[in-house]
Amino acid sequence: MSVADTSNIILQIEEALKEIRPFLLEDGGDVEFKDFTDGVVKVELKGACRTCSMRKMTFHNGVEETIKKAVPQVKEVLSVD
Repeated sequence: MSVADTSNIILQIEEALKEIRPFLLEDGGDVEFKDFTDGVVKVELKGACRTCSMRKMTFHNGVEETIKKAVPQVKEVLSVD
């Protein structure tokens, strides 16, 4: 994958995160893009999302699903601290 392809994918990931961000911000949380390598995206949940009891559901049903739907090249999404 070329640098241009990777840059384009990162832009698509960031656009996908913009879709979910308003819902996270409503509850005092946020999500930050950290890395994209070999089809794997790393993001960090911030604010209230870090300690919320619904963190796993928010991550899998919100963040991960949104990214994978918007960017088919993404194979996996990981939450990092």
